[in-house]
Amino acid sequence: MSLLDWRLPAVALLLGLGLGGGAAWKWQANDYRRQLAVQAGLFQDERLAAGLAVIDWNNAEQARRIALEARLQAADKTHHQELTDAQQAQARLRDRLATSDLRLSVLLDASASAGCGGVSATTGAGGVVHGASRARLDRAHAQRIIGITGDGDRGLIALKACQAYVRGIAQ
Repeated sequence: MSLLDWRLPAVALLLGLGLGGGAAWKWQANDYRRQLAVQAGLFQDERLAAGLAVIDWNNAEQARRIALEARLQAADKTHHQELTDAQQAQARLRDRLATSDLRLSVLLDASASAGCGGVSATTGAGGVVHGASRARLDRAHAQRIIGITGDGDRGLIALKACQAYVRGIAQ
C-alpha cells in the first residue's frame, strides 16, 4: 500500500469526523437554545400568573379595607349621634331641674325612717302621694346626680362604640 492510499481515507475520515462533530455540536446547541426558550417562556408565564394573583389579592384586601372603613365610619356616626342625643337629653333635664319644672325625689325606707325621727312615713293632709314615702332633693344635689348619670351615659355610649369597633375589626 502506498502512502497516498492510506492518507486519503484518513483525511476523509478526519474531515468527516470534524464535519460530523461540528454538525452535531450545532444541532445540540440549537436544541439547548430551544429548551432554554421553552423554559424561559414557562417561567415568564409562571411569574405572570403570580403577579396577577398578587394583584387580585391586593384588590380583595383593598376592598375589605374600604368596607371596614365604611362600617367604622357608620359606627362612629351612630356613636356620635347617640352621644349628642344623650347630651341633649341631659341638658334638657338640667334645664328642667334649674327652672323648678321638675323635682327629683327619692324613696324612703319606711323601716329605717320609722324609728329615727326622720321624715314621716305617712303623707300629710295636703299631699296627693299614695304609697311609699318620698323626699325631694335639693336642686344642687339633683343636678350633681344628673351630672353623674350623664357621665355614666357617656361612658356606656363610649363602651358600646368600642365594642362595635372591636367587632368590626374582628370580622
